[in-house]
Order: sequence, then structure tokens, then C-alpha cells
Amino acid sequence: MTPLLIDFPVFDPVAIAIGPFAIRWYALAYISGIVIGWLYARSLLKNERLWGGPAPISLLQLDDFILWVTLGIILGGRTGYVLFYNLPFFVQHPLEIFELWKGGMSFHGGFMGCVIAVIWFCRRNGLPILSLGDITTAVGPIGLFLGRIANFINGELWGRSADPSLPWAMIFPSGGPVPRHPSQLYEAGLEGIVLFVVLAILVRFGALKRPGLILGSFILLYGIARITGEHFREPDPQLGFLWGGLTMGMLLSVPMLIIGAILILRALRKPQHQPAPSVQAQP
Repeated sequence: MTPLLIDFPVFDPVAIAIGPFAIRWYALAYISGIVIGWLYARSLLKNERLWGGPAPISLLQLDDFILWVTLGIILGGRTGYVLFYNLPFFVQHPLEIFELWKGGMSFHGGFMGCVIAVIWFCRRNGLPILSLGDITTAVGPIGLFLGRIANFINGELWGRSADPSLPWAMIFPSGGPVPRHPSQLYEAGLEGIVLFVVLAILVRFGALKRPGLILGSFILLYGIARITGEHFREPDPQLGFLWGGLTMGMLLSVPMLIIGAILILRALRKPQHQPAPSVQAQP
């Protein structure tokens, strides 16, 4: 009996085209993630109940930070891909480092770019690093979700071979004739939806009153989600499997487990920020 397989729904990688000007789904995912994340971050800063008083970062400062974090994501993501995933190729073809439209971004590099942007911006503006880190990572899953959906639309970063009886196994155009896991959708669910919901619940229960708690939770939970997703994702062909069957994504995520746990413990050991008592007018 021939197994039922899902043919990959072929999408046009170009989302919007006006004459010679074209915006690809991947670029649109980045733009949408930043804009939606910015709007969500503004709503968190406006809610004083979540902070136990006025937020330590103003809306104007957040608006200024958007450019910094955007550059951190792009420069860090590309640098991470070049260094971690395809350094020999780019050493031989250095000009292709700047050809971002061909793809090739690393989450771990982009995250480090965000960390640098947060630290630099806070030091220049006298802001608490951990609180800005909390806000940045609270909205991060939005961009991760959209980015993984863009990976699926582009038919890239597909999964490992799957049992043909798996109802959602897919034949990807560039993945050969074997049925594969749609690992991009797995990662969109874990790194995007699940991570966003967990962080949102923590925020609603007062996590922003403990600077570093959301940041640490994001780092730890992303590491778990990424390592889990890597079990279904085909490793990059230029790297393949590394030590003991591990992938580069797994190896880069292991330190996140340690760092995230440390940040969570430090945040929980510090006293929770309490709102200043209101002053009653004397009759």
C-alpha cells in the first residue's frame, strides 16, 4: 500500500514585488517580527502593575533602542552564520558575506548581537541592563515564530527523514524523494508559540518585578526548545553531525541552559521590587 504523503506547498519566495523592487518572505518576517515585538514591548512598559510601579525604561527610550537591536540581530545573525556554520566557504568567497538576500542567519549569533546592543544602549543611557533584557526577550518569540514560518515557506532547513506512515511527513522540493519532518513548523511551535505563552504567563504573574527572570527563562527555555527541535532537523550539509551525533545547533544551545539557569536563580534570590507606598493627603 502506497503511504499517504503531503507534497510541500510550493510558495513564491517573493512576498511583494513592485517592478524591480522585491520583498521576500524572509525579510518580511524580520520586519514584521520587529514591528509587532515593538508594539508588544510598548504595551508591557505602559502597564505599571507588571513592574510594581513605573517601568524603568521609557517609551521614547524603547523607540530609540529599536534601531540598535535591529542592527544587533542582522549583524550578529550574519556573523554567527559565517563563523559557526560556513567559515571555510566565506573565507574563499568573502564578498558573499554581504549577500544577505541569499539567506544564512544564525539565531545564536543574532542573540549575541542583541546582548551587545542591550548592554551598549543601557550604558549609554543609564538604564538597567537586566530589565531591558527582560523586555527584549519577552517579545523575542514573536520574531522566532515568524522566522521559522519563513523558513517553511522557503522550503529550507527541512527535517530529517520520517516514517512514511507519519500523517504530516512531507516531500520537500530540495530534500530529495524521502518523506521528512516539517521541522520548521515544530520549531515555530516550540520556539515561537510555546515560549511566548510561557513567558507571557510569567510576565502576568509579576516576573518583570525580578530583573533578569524573563531573560533567564527565555535563554533556558529556548535552549531546551532548540535542542529538542534539532532532533528532527536535518543538519546543515556542510557540517553534518558533530561529536556523538550532536549538531551545531545543539552544541551552541548547551551553554544557554547553564546561563539561563544562573540568571533565574539570581533573579529569584533578590527581593521582588515593591511599588512605592502611596502618600495620603493629610486633612
